[in-house]
Amino acid sequence: MSLRLIDYLIYIAASSALTVWVGRTLFRNGRPFLVSVFKEDGLADSVNTLLVVGFYLINFGAVALLINAGGAPASLPDMLQETVTRLGVALLVLGTMHFFNLLVFHIIRRPLRQKAPLPVNYNPYQPIPGA
Repeated sequence: MSLRLIDYLIYIAASSALTVWVGRTLFRNGRPFLVSVFKEDGLADSVNTLLVVGFYLINFGAVALLINAGGAPASLPDMLQETVTRLGVALLVLGTMHFFNLLVFHIIRRPLRQKAPLPVNYNPYQPIPGA
């Protein structure tokens, strides 16, 4: 069996396992955050599912494009170097996607967390009407 084939098999197995593990972790742990952003369970669950599908599509696409990066390895150390480099790029894609998703939700959530200003005639010893 050639080193290139072994390289492909290791790369596909490792990148698939990492992508599925990260996707499941984000799906499971992202739900409470999305519920706090959208204030609705149904909408949060739908957005969570759509984000995971997009995550899988983008990451598996990047993995597929990166499989041909580099040349034919001449030795086992060359093969490992190429495999680890491609996995590193795939992990950087994962991390970048996660960062920008969190940034977008932070921007969405910021106006929701701002408190309403106190009325001009506010008296801390009297209850606010309608509160």
